[in-house]
Amino acid sequence: MNIRTRLTLIFFSLVVVMLSVICLSIYFFSENYRKEDFYRRLKNRATNTAKVLTEVKEVNADLLKRMERNNPASLPNQYIAIYNYRNEELYSSDGTAVVKVDTTLLNRIRLQNEISFKEGKVEALGFLFADRYDRFTVVAAAIDVYGLDALANLRNVLLLTFSLSLLLVSVLGWIYAGRVLRPISKIVSQVSEITEVNMNRRLDEGNQKDELSKLSKTFNSMLERLQAAFLSQKNFIANASHEIKTPITIMTSEIDVSLLQPRNPDYYVKVLRSVLGGLRDLNDLTTQLLLLAQTSAFEPKTNFTSFRIDDALWEMKEELQKAFPKYNVDIDFDLKIEPDSLLIAGDEHLIKVAILNLMDNGCKYSDDNRTVIQLEVGNTDYITLRFGNLGKGIEADELGKIFDPFFRGKGNLSIKGSGIGLSLVRRIVSLHQGTITVRSVPGEVTEFTVRFPVRKV
Repeated sequence: MNIRTRLTLIFFSLVVVMLSVICLSIYFFSENYRKEDFYRRLKNRATNTAKVLTEVKEVNADLLKRMERNNPASLPNQYIAIYNYRNEELYSSDGTAVVKVDTTLLNRIRLQNEISFKEGKVEALGFLFADRYDRFTVVAAAIDVYGLDALANLRNVLLLTFSLSLLLVSVLGWIYAGRVLRPISKIVSQVSEITEVNMNRRLDEGNQKDELSKLSKTFNSMLERLQAAFLSQKNFIANASHEIKTPITIMTSEIDVSLLQPRNPDYYVKVLRSVLGGLRDLNDLTTQLLLLAQTSAFEPKTNFTSFRIDDALWEMKEELQKAFPKYNVDIDFDLKIEPDSLLIAGDEHLIKVAILNLMDNGCKYSDDNRTVIQLEVGNTDYITLRFGNLGKGIEADELGKIFDPFFRGKGNLSIKGSGIGLSLVRRIVSLHQGTITVRSVPGEVTEFTVRFPVRKV
């Protein structure tokens, strides 16, 4: 069931309930008024008859019957009977009694003073009437022909009105639901037209005041984020393809040149070593790309363990200097630090990758291939690592871009690198709820500050 049909049914149900309550209330109060009015008129007729019989000496029962017979104010099928305290009938209207009057009924009237009851279409009333000398029991009955006809006519009018109203409400409810859902249908139509080739399109936000305008605004915000993500992905794929293609092209060219004519063994060894170096660079690049992809889908605490951050620093220093013997890494920290204060919780492998990248960058982009690492644990909530070096530094307009994938500063294009390392470092630090900042004075010092929260698994 679609929303339009559901809204129509809800609207229809509410109106049906409301009309039912109104119609039933009208009928109930009309019936109640008819009954009260009929019994009031019936009692007035019976009271007047009893007064004439008991108070006017010149009028006896026979004369009163003739008077009532020709009275135009008499009710249809009117029957009035008057009894004394011995249950003797003093007066009764002409014709057959339309209700059965017995001793039980008369005693009930005397006990309750006044009762009303119904036999078929005949409605009857019994009450006590007292004059100056005696008390009488009066029973009056009649058929409210005109009242019942009016009530039946009212019932027919209400049923007809109710039926026509249901038909009208159904049509109006369907039209109303369509008008309400029209803006939503418009939004759905606009969203369905947006694809990866026209991500720059946006939804109409209308008057920017109602809920649908807020919905369109939310969609537009989401589209902006999606467009940025698609653009980032597109650029990432283009840059990654370029970075991968370059060493492959170089290695292919070297092999092609070596096959043009016979060469001496030393030349082939040189070519093989160059190809091996290219393959290693390609392996490092694909490893960095794989790590970047893994950390993008990484679930924090999945591989978290407790380990000492100083052990990771020493291990990565040894690994880096083994690969690049000319690099110098100085680690500076207070030897009086409690060993337990150096414990952090995290993915040890990823944190080592981040440390190695920062060490490598510090040495690679410094003038003397040297980086200094300061380890601080003064704040019990965080462990702080500062990676500093002396070199060309980073220009102010490039500081906000150095963590973007594949970005490389203009002054460092001659130095070998892929531009992935810092973006990977930031992602790893972020996964551990840490922070990384950079401060650089061109030609002087460049310092990266990493803070990891102290947590234990």
